[in-house]
Amino acid sequence: MSTFPDGIRFSVLDRSRTRVGEDAPQALRDTVRLAREIEGLGYHRFWVSEHHGVPGVAGSAPTVLAAAVAAATSRVRVGTGGVMLPNHQPLVVAEQFGVLESLFPGRVDMGVGRSVGFTDGIRRALGRDKDDADRFAEQLTELLGWFTGKQTAHPQVHARPTEGLRVPPFVLATGEGATIAAAAGLPLVVGDLRGRDRLLAAVDAYRCGFRPSPWADEPYVVVAGTVAVAATEAEARRLLIPEAWSLAYSRTQGVFPPLEAPERIEGLAMTERQRGFYESGLSGHVHGTEDQVAEALGRAVEETGAQEVLVTTSTYDRAALSESYRRLARAVGLTPRTA
Repeated sequence: MSTFPDGIRFSVLDRSRTRVGEDAPQALRDTVRLAREIEGLGYHRFWVSEHHGVPGVAGSAPTVLAAAVAAATSRVRVGTGGVMLPNHQPLVVAEQFGVLESLFPGRVDMGVGRSVGFTDGIRRALGRDKDDADRFAEQLTELLGWFTGKQTAHPQVHARPTEGLRVPPFVLATGEGATIAAAAGLPLVVGDLRGRDRLLAAVDAYRCGFRPSPWADEPYVVVAGTVAVAATEAEARRLLIPEAWSLAYSRTQGVFPPLEAPERIEGLAMTERQRGFYESGLSGHVHGTEDQVAEALGRAVEETGAQEVLVTTSTYDRAALSESYRRLARAVGLTPRTA
């Protein structure tokens, strides 16, 4: 097993992926169930995501789902990975997190990203446009100002119960987003572990441009990626198959589908283009036995200097996913929490 630096944290982001034969409400209930398991295993945070109109993802309202997760747990930090700020008015986002922090004081994280709705139809339904992502820095400044009471976009308007509360903000980003996080003096969540050169470039740009702020005195880097752990390397690779096929299907059919069982996917007749995307989706992820994964993550932490690793794994078999998180917790030396 690798030895990680003192204070390194390991956290989980669950995207509430749907499975063939299960409905979306089941996926959301299973996210809450998984959060309880993750808390017991000793992980630092449990975050949920935002997707709109995607058949394979049930999580469309992350602050609502975060409230359910927080109510079902007691010690793990709960947050969003993330709320896509261009989809919303900053005041509304601030109010939602103010309510969360008021109900679950000291446990809430506010992760925000700069993506906008996936398709033209979804963007129209949200009342947004692609160009709204270009205003992310401005929106982020306004969002933080609702907490401090110093926002200037809407004079004499105050966010209740938000103003005066401290909810740790994080920016989910690569490229330009990393420089925005640095200029704002906020922690950075950056992925993925497969594109190591691109990841290192984003981290370097972030650290070089970081300016201390009331939210953070120094850079804080969270690296995110898929991690699969099993008894053998082959079994761990098999956990990656459902998500790899969903990605290949979405690239060729324009729809991101629910997860399917590996045995069915292995019997599919793929087009040459689908096969290429599928094989690409399987490659480069951290997977293997506990020893192999600990070594690989140890290298990633050493190369990036990250203070935290955020794991975002999805697979068809929920029991196998839970077992992967149990094995990962052992591999990295987490201390289980007692009930």
